[in-house]
Amino acid sequence: MSKLARQLGLPSIPPALRPSRVMRAMEFPMRAPSTPKGVAPLPRKRTTGADYDTEWARSKPARMARAAIVDGPMRLAVAGLASPDRQGADRLLELEGPVIFAANHHSHLDTPLLLTSIPEPWRHKIVVGAAADYFFGTRITGAMSALGIGAIPIERAKTGRKSADLAAELIDDGWSLLIYPEGGRSPDGWGQPFRGGAAYLAARAGVPVVPVHVAGTGRILRKGRSLPRPSNTSVTFGRAITPADGENTTRFAARIEREVAALADEATTDWYSARRRAHRTDSPSLTGPEAGQWRRAWALGDRSRRARSRQKRWPEI
Repeated sequence: MSKLARQLGLPSIPPALRPSRVMRAMEFPMRAPSTPKGVAPLPRKRTTGADYDTEWARSKPARMARAAIVDGPMRLAVAGLASPDRQGADRLLELEGPVIFAANHHSHLDTPLLLTSIPEPWRHKIVVGAAADYFFGTRITGAMSALGIGAIPIERAKTGRKSADLAAELIDDGWSLLIYPEGGRSPDGWGQPFRGGAAYLAARAGVPVVPVHVAGTGRILRKGRSLPRPSNTSVTFGRAITPADGENTTRFAARIEREVAALADEATTDWYSARRRAHRTDSPSLTGPEAGQWRRAWALGDRSRRARSRQKRWPEI
């Protein structure tokens, strides 16, 4: 270019103003600068998965937008699809401060149902532990999850220090947490064994765990289905529990699972009978019978029919 300019008698362009240099300079804010030769490049910082930063979703404008979503279209959609029957909210009346809501998990509808069922003062200051690999796989899904349901990334394949530290810090700041100790949705309508995340965080942060049982959402939008089918649901809150002296995370996680199983028994029978079985540690298991697939499906159908036809009644004396 400079040779042609000299032949035509034109002034040469200074090196700093040549097009290639100008274009590279303009690209800098949008793209990281190149690494000089001979210098080891820095590791690229991830912005998805467990590394997605959700702090912006807890700002005042984002919280106001989420409150409008939860109390508006989300509540209307849940009422139309799920016709929820909510029980046990009176058991939370004496609670103060942040808590951990630990619920069984059957469907993506569980979170909207619970966010519209959890009473104040927790409803609008709560974060949802969501699978980092699923809800935060891309920046778009991460932003939608963080804004729409207040999700924070939780590593479900392992107990990640980053996820645990974030959840504990938020609890210390006064936020409550909704978590699914099973680690994922039910594959066949029955529950899965509880993992220790809720128990560990409760012991670390010194807050109680509120066991919650959700029923019926699997009939509406089970795992593998893309279109919802309206049905009836129920949400049952239990009394808050805390780790006993000397109770480790494994035993406390098992006790949380037993409490949710007792709530499931209460939802399908009656309170008095369910509490008697819970006292004897004889509540039906959330995970169902250890049998073949056809036997588990048959047992689940029988339980669902009892749930739909149950009638609350006083115990016979």
